[in-house]
Amino acid sequence: MGKQSMRPITEAHFGQTVTIVKVSGDLKTRRHLADLGCVLQAEVTVIHEQDGDLILKIQGSRVAIGASMAREIFF
Repeated sequence: MGKQSMRPITEAHFGQTVTIVKVSGDLKTRRHLADLGCVLQAEVTVIHEQDGDLILKIQGSRVAIGASMAREIFF
């Protein structure tokens, strides 16, 4: 089985649970995402999507993330 390429979390489907494999962006963005629980190996579930903005379930909490920031999270 071949290795799958990373995809931004904006490509995850409603209800899909994924594991974060990379968080990119500048230092401020990465720190903010880490404060929200978006860290390597965290399991994240997409619970709502609208126009690229996402509501994610991370470590038991719901977190709203704008589309531009969501494109920095990869699974």
